[in-house]
Amino acid sequence: MMDFDFSTFCFQLSTIDVVGAAIGLVFVFSEYRASRWLWPASLLMAAFYAVINFSIGWYANMGICVYNFFISVYGLLVWRGIIQSKNKEERPITSCPARLWPWLVVATALLTVVFRWLLGMLGESNLPWLDGLSAALGIVGMWMLSQKYWQQWLFWLVSEPILVYIYLRSGYPASAIMYAVYEVFCIMGIIRWRRLMDK
Repeated sequence: MMDFDFSTFCFQLSTIDVVGAAIGLVFVFSEYRASRWLWPASLLMAAFYAVINFSIGWYANMGICVYNFFISVYGLLVWRGIIQSKNKEERPITSCPARLWPWLVVATALLTVVFRWLLGMLGESNLPWLDGLSAALGIVGMWMLSQKYWQQWLFWLVSEPILVYIYLRSGYPASAIMYAVYEVFCIMGIIRWRRLMDK
């Protein structure tokens, strides 16, 4: 694989890191705009980051990439109104029902513990608690995104700083920058999706 040495910045950027980050930026911009084009970008991003996460020993998040691949297909069908819609109409942005929040919090906590336990058994994850937490947030966040709940942004707001730290520590600066940009989009996305929901 070809590496480009950016000695001014004291790190190397690999081709797959740069391409994965570029696809990720297309994904988050499409997500911000609430465009269904986010789902094809999500499929590509899942494939790229499965390779990256495997190469740095971040196995829980590699598993999440596989999950993201399948939930992207599901999310596209939900957004288009092909499933979960009586009228087969485009799904609107809505607020997550209050009755679901306890389940979402419990699911995130349980998934974090389960991932941490599995990663501890494998003994190969570099940061098992952070790996497990970010994976859990990713699972729940992607499900909320598939339902077009505006609060999905809150899960990314928590997970992006974790991802920035781990990608920087693992030598993938382009991906770390991408997730730092995501954090800004999280704040903008909350505002935009609330406005779109109110309309």
